[in-house]
Amino acid sequence: MGCIYRRKSIFWIKYYRNGKPYHESSRSDKKEVAKRLLQKREGEISNGELPGIRFDKVRFDELAEDFLTDYRINRKRTLNRATCSAEHLKEIFSGMRVTEITTARVKEYAEKRMHKGLTNASINRELAALKRIFHLASQCTPPKVGQVPFIPMLKESNTRKGFFEHEEYLALKNALPSHLKPLVTFAYHTGWRSGEILGLTWDKVDLKQGTIRLDPGETKNEEARTIYMDDVLMEEMRVLHSNRRLGCPYVFHRGGQPFKEFRKSWKTACRAAGLKGRLFHDFRRTAIRNMIRAGVSEGVAMKISGHKTRAVFERYNIVSDQDLKEAARKQQVFMASQNVTEMVTKRLHSAETVSFLGRQVNV
Repeated sequence: MGCIYRRKSIFWIKYYRNGKPYHESSRSDKKEVAKRLLQKREGEISNGELPGIRFDKVRFDELAEDFLTDYRINRKRTLNRATCSAEHLKEIFSGMRVTEITTARVKEYAEKRMHKGLTNASINRELAALKRIFHLASQCTPPKVGQVPFIPMLKESNTRKGFFEHEEYLALKNALPSHLKPLVTFAYHTGWRSGEILGLTWDKVDLKQGTIRLDPGETKNEEARTIYMDDVLMEEMRVLHSNRRLGCPYVFHRGGQPFKEFRKSWKTACRAAGLKGRLFHDFRRTAIRNMIRAGVSEGVAMKISGHKTRAVFERYNIVSDQDLKEAARKQQVFMASQNVTEMVTKRLHSAETVSFLGRQVNV
């Protein structure tokens, strides 16, 4: 059983858990407040929970460091982004007790970040990091937080825009330097991410079987992936293989050295092709849309492009003006057939009515 005692004008409580005594201030000079706090702590202990005073001693900085440690030991590729998010969160929550981080405080944080000019998408990445920080803390033994606060995410427009029609792809390809043309051909046909393409080595390419594979850990979703090349891609890979440089393991390179970036050449080619503002990532969206148009099932398309969840995949399966025109044409054909059916039905009905009236007159 616990007890209540006074230190100067403030009431304190004392209680036990597994034989260990705990002392906690009620922060009040009213005995009734201390009594309610004691009942709360005894209730937590009887339910097998840790007393809340333990969580009051945990600071946000400790949880943030645990979060970054998890990224380091698991060798996650997004460690730099996680570190950046943690630093921004520390600007507001550093030194704060975890019990003081409530939904209201989280909303205040989001509002301050908005005033600094950040987009909702950027703020959501930081809020997602905060949510992960608390979930990791709740999974510790013993847990470092009593509960995970509700962290509301901001509304953001996640519809992906931009893709290449076939004529645009050809125009851009013709405007690019020769060493970049095979790169865009590969991107147009596979929809792979730029990092996956630039890091592709010849030991992953099997020209006899016509396959290209990525092992687990070499993709963003950490899953292995294998694709079968079509005739165009197969011919491109044969040419690259015949002209490859000794000692260079990379499929796509410049003078035997892997690409670091090609933004300047990309922008110049886009302007020359009249496609200013296009992104290399647009090839990813284009390849997915082309696969769906060709009748490839969504599951297979996701395997080829490397999408793990359907929610993300749906954001890439966008519609072009050509798709909308085709939909309007199909609807027009359907409505025309409906009108013909309606006219035929009316004429038949009129003929039956005339015939019926004629029989009445004869009677």
